[in-house]
Amino acid sequence: MPEFSDLRARALSGAAMAGLGAGAIWLGGPVFVGLVCVLSGLMVWELTRMLDAGAPFGKAEAAGFTAAVVLAVFTWRFDGAVLIVLTGLVAALLAWRFPKDRTVAGAYLVLILLAGLGLIALRGEYGALWVLWLVALVVGSDVAGYFAGRTFGGPKLWPRVSPKKTWSGTVAGWSVAVAIALAFMPVLGAGAGLIAASVLITMAGQAGDIVESAIKRHAGVKDSSNLIPGHGGVMDRFDALIAAAFVAFALAQLGVLGA
Repeated sequence: MPEFSDLRARALSGAAMAGLGAGAIWLGGPVFVGLVCVLSGLMVWELTRMLDAGAPFGKAEAAGFTAAVVLAVFTWRFDGAVLIVLTGLVAALLAWRFPKDRTVAGAYLVLILLAGLGLIALRGEYGALWVLWLVALVVGSDVAGYFAGRTFGGPKLWPRVSPKKTWSGTVAGWSVAVAIALAFMPVLGAGAGLIAASVLITMAGQAGDIVESAIKRHAGVKDSSNLIPGHGGVMDRFDALIAAAFVAFALAQLGVLGA
C-alpha cells in the first residue's frame, strides 16, 4: 500500500508557496528579485547552521543576510562576467568563515548564489513564461517522482545517500519533463532543443536533491530546518530548483536555451 502520510502538509504548504511564487513571477522586477534574494539568504542561513553547528548565535543569520544583500546589490550594480566573478568571490569569503568543510560549503554557496542570479536573469531577459517553464519542470518531476516512487517502488537510485529515491520516480520525472517541453514549445516559440534542455535541467534538479541529501547526511540532520511544514527547510524544498536554475543559467549564457 503506497505511503502518503505527509501528503496533506506538503500539499497545503506547496499551495501557499505556489501562490506566492506565481505572484512574484508575474510581477517581476523588484518583487521577484526580492523573493529570490530572501530565499537565497535563507538557504545560506540553513547551510551555515548545518555545517557549522557549533557557531555562536548570529553567525548563520549574518551569513544569510550578507548573501541576500550582496545578491540584491550585485544584481543591481553589475552584469556579465564581472557579476559572476564577484559573486564567486563572495561565496569563497563566506566559505572561509566555516571551521571545516570549506570546500563543500563554498561549492554549495556558489550554487545558491549563481542560481539566484540565473533566476533573476531568466525573468528579466527571457520573461515570466520561461521562469514558469523552469518551475514546472522542477515541480512536475518532483510530483511525478513522489507518486511513482511510492506507487511502483523498485530499485533505489542511491540508497546510501537518498534512501527514498527510486529509479521509477527518476524515470517518471524525465517523462514528465518531455511532456512539459512539448507543452511549452509553442508557448515559448522554442524549437525541439527545448526537449533536450528540459530533460537535462530535470536531471540537474534531481542531482541537486541528492547533493542536498548528502550534505544533510554528512551534517547528521534530517531536514535543513523546519521553516516549511511537510517539506522541512528552504533548501529541502528548493534544492532541485537551484540546481535546475544553475544549468538553465549556463545554457542561457551559451545561447542555446531556446534553440
